Amino acid sequence: MSWFSSFFKSISAKRPRPDGKPTLTVRERVSALRHLPAFLRLIWETSPALTLSNMALRLVRAALPLAMLYVGQLILDTVVSLSRLPSAERVLTPVLGLLALEFGLAVLSDTLGRAVALLDSLLGDLFANRSSVRLMEHAAELDLDQFEDSTFYDKLERARRQTLSRTVLMSQVLAQAQDVITMLFLAVGLAAFNPWLLLLLLIAVIPAFLGESHFNERSYSLVHSWTPERRELDYLRQTGASDETAKEVKIFGLSGFLIDRFRVLSDEFYQKNKVLALRRAGWGAFFAAVGAAGYYAAYVYIISQAVKGAISIGQLTFLAGSFGRMRGLLEGILSRFSSVAEGALYLQDFFDFFHLQPRIVRNEAQPVRPFPRPIQQGFTFENVGFKYRNAAGWALRHLNFTLHAGEKLALVGENGAGKTTLVKLLARLYDPTEGRILLDGYDLREYDPAELRQEIGVIFQDFVRFQLSAGQNLAVGRIDEKDNQPRIEQAAAQSLADSVVRKLPDGYNQIIGRRFSKGVDLSGGEWQKIALGRAYMRDAQLLILDEPTAALDARAEHEVFQRFADLTQGKTAVLISHRFSTVRMANRILVIEHGQFVEIGSHAELLAKGGRYAELFQLQAAGYR
Repeated sequence: MSWFSSFFKSISAKRPRPDGKPTLTVRERVSALRHLPAFLRLIWETSPALTLSNMALRLVRAALPLAMLYVGQLILDTVVSLSRLPSAERVLTPVLGLLALEFGLAVLSDTLGRAVALLDSLLGDLFANRSSVRLMEHAAELDLDQFEDSTFYDKLERARRQTLSRTVLMSQVLAQAQDVITMLFLAVGLAAFNPWLLLLLLIAVIPAFLGESHFNERSYSLVHSWTPERRELDYLRQTGASDETAKEVKIFGLSGFLIDRFRVLSDEFYQKNKVLALRRAGWGAFFAAVGAAGYYAAYVYIISQAVKGAISIGQLTFLAGSFGRMRGLLEGILSRFSSVAEGALYLQDFFDFFHLQPRIVRNEAQPVRPFPRPIQQGFTFENVGFKYRNAAGWALRHLNFTLHAGEKLALVGENGAGKTTLVKLLARLYDPTEGRILLDGYDLREYDPAELRQEIGVIFQDFVRFQLSAGQNLAVGRIDEKDNQPRIEQAAAQSLADSVVRKLPDGYNQIIGRRFSKGVDLSGGEWQKIALGRAYMRDAQLLILDEPTAALDARAEHEVFQRFADLTQGKTAVLISHRFSTVRMANRILVIEHGQFVEIGSHAELLAKGGRYAELFQLQAAGYR
């Protein structure tokens, strides 16, 4: 049996997992259950009333199997006793009374089972909703650069999957407690007859439990290690059949490439899972046979005692039924324990996400500095540098300049020069890696980040096209004003989005985007007018527009900037644009190249200087000659 012992040795030994990490031992798998108290606390917080009702009903239901077996014993012993009496004395009244009692217990058990299933469903739905809300709330607190990290996305994806699948774990944990109580009731009766039967039961069932634990861990290891590939599969599935990508997929003939890549990844995962499933099925059949042998050995012993007259027929039925039910319960408990342990491993992914903490937070040790209203001096960059996480080079370095209050500053530079990174630093979506940014002479980190962002309106070039109504899309700029229809309509008029809304069948109530039924999609320029309306909704002290007119025609661009000049009157503004006809409206122009400060000045000053700006301006002007 060396192969048999080597199998169990392999369960507790550490081997490389598919992701290169060691597998978990039985002890480590059991230790994963430490997350269950916190999990149960979350369930209780979801609805104390439903949780308490569920537990009470399960406790009553746990005692019913023993009661029904005992009543069954009484029925058989009563029937045997009556059969030995003369015909005239054989009265069925006692048997009928016991049958009525057993019928009542059966109905009660079924009713309680349905009630428990109903409470599980209601509590599970509430828990899934609450968990999803918690996940979104926590994600909203995290930093932007965390969302730009693939490791973070793996954690987010695993946590997102757990919000729904953990409702199954909830039912398993509650069912486990119920079955343990039932088994304790049955064990008392069985131990009174012969305690050795309990030992035989454990010997028959434990090997199957260890086998299931082993394969559950291997399944978790496989799924965990394939998180990046599963995200890629989801991406390929979405890209290959999406209205957002359909044009380019068809034009470039990408469907074959996408399908082949999906097929390769999915087949590879299937093959790995197939090997695991085959091994699990083979060992499962073997251990099932071991368990059946133990059960029938005990059954033979109980029958032999009945034949000898040591126990009655009713006791034979009670003991055989108790042993059989205990075997089923114990197998279920151990198997479910393995599933609960596996669920606890996944639960660790769920809690790991909530352990992530943002770094850009208000310093609680210092009193928060009130945001200046209005801004007096402006924003000063003192030797500011920024490097993205895991990046080899610096995105920005050695930036020294001041954005004065009420000034309109244009940022000019080639793609990748660091312009968008700079405005993200201004909005404190990032903190500088080195140096500091001052607002009215005080470090930006002394202000409350939430209050700071309330005073900044940013429209990025890659703005989000929310699949919401036109009015809600505009209200995104100041979402607490979503019910202020006059303000929404005024913002639309200022950004020229009102001309877009007039063409929509349901006006401001029209869903825009193709994701939902009756949604109407917009052109790139129309979407950009909607996004610009968000800046007008914002009414912020600092306005930042990143390529705000990239998708507009020349006439619409001219109108937008006429209105933009009015919007920024008396406000501080930062404008990023590749069009020099646009940046000329700025008071000063900052030229960035490879993340470094190159030059700063007005349009006329920079042309007269004959530096990098003048060179870029002449190159673009030559294209219009």
